[in-house]
Amino acid sequence: MKVRKAVIPAAGLGTRMLPATKTVPKEMLPMVDKPVIQYIIEEAVASGIEDILIVTNRAKSAMDDYFDYYPELETRLNQAGKDKELSEVRRAADLANIFYVRQKETKGLGHAISRARRFVGDEPFAVLLGDDIMRAQRPVMGQLIAAAEKYGASCVGVQKVSTEAISKYSSVKISPLEERIFAVSDMNEKPTPSEMFSSYAILGRYVLTPDIFDILERQAPGYGGEIQLTDGLQTLCKQSKMVAVDFEGRRYDTGNLKGFLEATIDFALDHPETGAWLKSYIKDKAELL
Repeated sequence: MKVRKAVIPAAGLGTRMLPATKTVPKEMLPMVDKPVIQYIIEEAVASGIEDILIVTNRAKSAMDDYFDYYPELETRLNQAGKDKELSEVRRAADLANIFYVRQKETKGLGHAISRARRFVGDEPFAVLLGDDIMRAQRPVMGQLIAAAEKYGASCVGVQKVSTEAISKYSSVKISPLEERIFAVSDMNEKPTPSEMFSSYAILGRYVLTPDIFDILERQAPGYGGEIQLTDGLQTLCKQSKMVAVDFEGRRYDTGNLKGFLEATIDFALDHPETGAWLKSYIKDKAELL
């Protein structure tokens, strides 16, 4: 079992980040000096992924343009001797083999994943949600791929969340296999505290076998009247092996304003061009409050 392909669902309407996302895809919002989706693609590439499919909609052609060459800009930068800027512009276009397909109707995450069937074929594949940025010494997707390949199984990335927060996520029923790795036997979408299987929630990273496509094709609409990926995964984990990795790293939900600002500040503090200045600025502002 070798994972070489990844799917990034990025067809959402970005309603939690309006009005900025009225005309700018939420995945293209700048976080320090790069758009959100570039961090996600860089994680996939660092995890050994070679081919990436981005599931978009008709309002998100900016992503296609961003990960393409821009000869006029590159010529201007070259003539101006801006070698660093030229390198960064070219690097974004050369990160991976990137493909696109549109989700023509907004029918849920499970439906978006089903649009990748022809791209994936008969191979296992990674899924990285377009809202979730992971900050880790070892790429989070790499942690999942290692477990999936070791156990020959589908895999979900999990971390513990509070009882109050579990209703925002999918809760998994698990039993330990080894340190930070569990067998998954059941799950449910956005449970109440009394319905939750555990405090471990699925957080934006998956490795799936192609069996998921037949399941999603038959899947009835679930929560919110949409085809929910969790409902498909619930079926998948009962008919084939699935593991969960309590991954090491910090997850940011950049699809909401607070999560976006948290990620921006943390990454800016570590950026060589902004870190020292931002630390000083924050200290000065704190003294005035």
